Amino acid sequence: MAKTHKLKILPKYFEPVAKGIKNFEIRKNDREFEIGDNLLLQECWNDPEGPTYTGRVLERKVIYISDYEQKENYVVLGIR
Repeated sequence: MAKTHKLKILPKYFEPVAKGIKNFEIRKNDREFEIGDNLLLQECWNDPEGPTYTGRVLERKVIYISDYEQKENYVVLGIR
């Protein structure tokens, strides 16, 4: 069954995803991502006191997963 993952994303990465230029995410696979899962990408800044959310959110579906040439326990998620 598909899961929904809420993930933080910096504005410099959020904008290319929003424009359709960037169709992947590289993430630590601490959530056991699977093809068909949904990602809620929440734009935020990393502040010393904690994340500051902008309120902008994108929903994307995981359509491909690869760990080829990635750091240990990291994956590339193809998204649409």
